[in-house]
Amino acid sequence: MSTRNGIILALLALCSCAPQPYKATNKVYRQQAKSLARGLQDQPIGLPVDSVQPTAWWAGTVNFNLRKPNFVIIHHTAQNSCEQTLKTFTMTRTQVSAHYVICRDGVVHHMLNDYLRAWHGGAAKWGNVTDINSTSIGIELDNNGTEPFAPMQVRSLLVLLDTLKHRYNIPAANFIGHGDIAPRRKVDPSVYFPWQQLAEKGFGLWFDTSAVSLPANFDTKMALRIVGYNVQDSTGAVEAFRRKFNPADSTKGAAMSEGEQKILYSLMKQSQ
Repeated sequence: MSTRNGIILALLALCSCAPQPYKATNKVYRQQAKSLARGLQDQPIGLPVDSVQPTAWWAGTVNFNLRKPNFVIIHHTAQNSCEQTLKTFTMTRTQVSAHYVICRDGVVHHMLNDYLRAWHGGAAKWGNVTDINSTSIGIELDNNGTEPFAPMQVRSLLVLLDTLKHRYNIPAANFIGHGDIAPRRKVDPSVYFPWQQLAEKGFGLWFDTSAVSLPANFDTKMALRIVGYNVQDSTGAVEAFRRKFNPADSTKGAAMSEGEQKILYSLMKQSQ
C-alpha cells in the first residue's frame, strides 16, 4: 500500500470514528427540510371568489427561483462558549437560531441553509422592513458582550461576509447589527465590535466628516430614519447609533453633539 493511500484510509477511519454530538438534531433538521421541500412541490390550489369558481386545470409559471437574502444581521451570542450557543440553537424550547455561528478560534458553523428563515432578529425594523428574519442572514459571534472580538474570529467573519455579499449581491449598507434593528431591546454586537474595519472592506457604512458642514436646522430624527433606524423611540435610536458610531461616548439620551450630528449627516448622504 502506498503512503498516500495509507493516509487516506487513516483519515477515513478517523472520520468514521469521530463523535457526532448533534446526530439527533441533525436528523430533525433533515426531516424539517424535507417537509418544507414537499410543501414547495405541492400544486397551488385555486381560490374561489364568491360565485366565481376556479378553473379545473392549473397553469404553473416556469419563471421562478428561490428568494434570496438581502440583509446580513450581526450578533454577539451573550454566552460563554461556542458549544453553549450550538446547544441553545439545537433545542426547540429556545425558539432562537442563526444561519452561522463563528467561534473565537475562527471556526464557522453553518447551521441553516441561507435560503431558509432563521429566528434571530425578533421584533425589529430597519427602514420599511418589518420582518427582518424573512429577508436576512443571521450571524452570531461567540462573545459574551464584555470583551473584544478575537482576531481570528473577525478574519473568518470577513471571509464569510465577502462570500455572502458576492453570492447574493447584498448592498454594503445592508450589513448591520442586531442593535441597529432593535434599539433598546438589543445592544449586540457590543461597543467592542470593529464596524469601521468591516466598512473599509465594503460591509456596512462608515462616516467621513472631514468636509461636512451641517445644514441649518438639521433634523436628526429624520436623518436617523433615512439611515434606517426606527425613530418611534428616538432616544433608543440615538443610543443605538452612538453605540455603533461613537462608542467612546457613553452619554444617554436623545441630544446629539455637533460631532455626532456630522457623523449622522455623512451617513445620511450615503443612504439617500
